[in-house]
Amino acid sequence: MKLSGCNFHGVIVIVFVMLSISSTSAMTNFNVLNFGANPIGRTDSTDSFLKAWNAACGTADSTFIYVPKGRYLVGSLAFKGQCKSPQIIIRIDGTIVAPSDYGVLGKWENWVSFERVSGVSIIGQGAFDAKGPSLWACKASSSNSCPLGTTTLRFTNSNNITINGLTSLNSQMFHIAVNGCQNVQIQGVKIIAAGDSPNTDGIHVQLSTNVEIFNSSIKTGDDCISIGPGTKNLLIEQVTCGPGHGISIGSLAKDLEEEGVQNVTVKKTIFSGTQNGLRIKSWARPSSGFVQGVRFIDSVMRNVQNPIVIDQNYCPHSENCPGQVSGIKIKDIRYENIRGTSSTPIAIKFDCSPKNPCTEISLRSVNLTYLDKDAQSFCCNVVGKVFDLVRPNSCL
Repeated sequence: MKLSGCNFHGVIVIVFVMLSISSTSAMTNFNVLNFGANPIGRTDSTDSFLKAWNAACGTADSTFIYVPKGRYLVGSLAFKGQCKSPQIIIRIDGTIVAPSDYGVLGKWENWVSFERVSGVSIIGQGAFDAKGPSLWACKASSSNSCPLGTTTLRFTNSNNITINGLTSLNSQMFHIAVNGCQNVQIQGVKIIAAGDSPNTDGIHVQLSTNVEIFNSSIKTGDDCISIGPGTKNLLIEQVTCGPGHGISIGSLAKDLEEEGVQNVTVKKTIFSGTQNGLRIKSWARPSSGFVQGVRFIDSVMRNVQNPIVIDQNYCPHSENCPGQVSGIKIKDIRYENIRGTSSTPIAIKFDCSPKNPCTEISLRSVNLTYLDKDAQSFCCNVVGKVFDLVRPNSCL
């Protein structure tokens, strides 16, 4: 074990919960059509959805809200707790459609939001279509009149949440956000946006505990999954990513006082043509935050620019960089059975803080190549160990 300087090395060989909806006889049922929703999408159905939610929320029994096939035009929907109903299942088989004018939603932080709810499940084969491309085009034109944009689906300060089988299309900003929640399971979702769509993170998790993301496909223009401060006990398994910016812890050190990220496991993932694979990123400024207890296991890289990266000098586009030293403490990070191809010569990059070097970093059974040849690794301010065959040879 050693604390390395900054140097390059060439290669040297050394729970899914089943939801049964076949019978809802024990539940109180609500159909959005009965509240006036228009399945052709010609008139606004926002009030109809809110009325259906209020009816279900105010019922003492378990409840079931049904959105049949069709296209439903809705504006911003804020579903509030705390509900009398101990369980609310929302089955969406239709498509929820945003207004064609991006400014209608763009001024709101969220399109569809749930706050202080418990026992809510959103299931079905339906979709959210946020019609993001027109806003992306506005931003690409460098116009100062573009709104920031809205997150498609957000849960805040909620618990016992399930999202199963839905599709999110062309979100203006984040597709799905989980903030301040406990016991969340996301499974079988499809997230689709252009590879150059700005700030369209697939799934963002922060300040949340016991979150599971399974068996999902994410194609977007930013991080497929982004993991923010205060995330604890997160499991990601069988997720495909690409296009996108990979699975990222961070960016961290946005604030001086910041909660840490711990006990994160990422397993059986596939990255195709992404900017990054497995990434930890923090700004170069003081912070009380930390990252520890992270396991990256069994990942396949297909033409990925940065398959394995820790970047504690994160500054996208090299604009307004803080130019200080990252206070984020990173330790106990394991990479195991990571294999595939890098689209750049450096397949492993550990660029850690000189004040708080990365410690307890381990590589086991890593095999990454560049153009069918030996790739390289780069290390700066990192302590770690290498086990079994690692290619390229780590500079740990």
